[in-house]
Amino acid sequence: MDLGFILAAAEHAAEEHHKSELPFFLAGGLLASFAVVISVVGFKKPDFPATESAARGVMALSATLVAAAMVAIVYVSA
Repeated sequence: MDLGFILAAAEHAAEEHHKSELPFFLAGGLLASFAVVISVVGFKKPDFPATESAARGVMALSATLVAAAMVAIVYVSA
């Protein structure tokens, strides 16, 4: 194999359709921001969340954001 063939193959592989990584960066950034905000609120208010339903809401939102980040990375990588 000569070097020209290898370089041509590498260029062809690089030219394949590339999906934007923006959905993952948005979902991941939103998840990270949410984690920081929840941490700050939790440190300032030890009784946060005040009720069981509020705790379930925070957990549901956390799970939704994690799932969105996972779906985004699978979409981008496929």
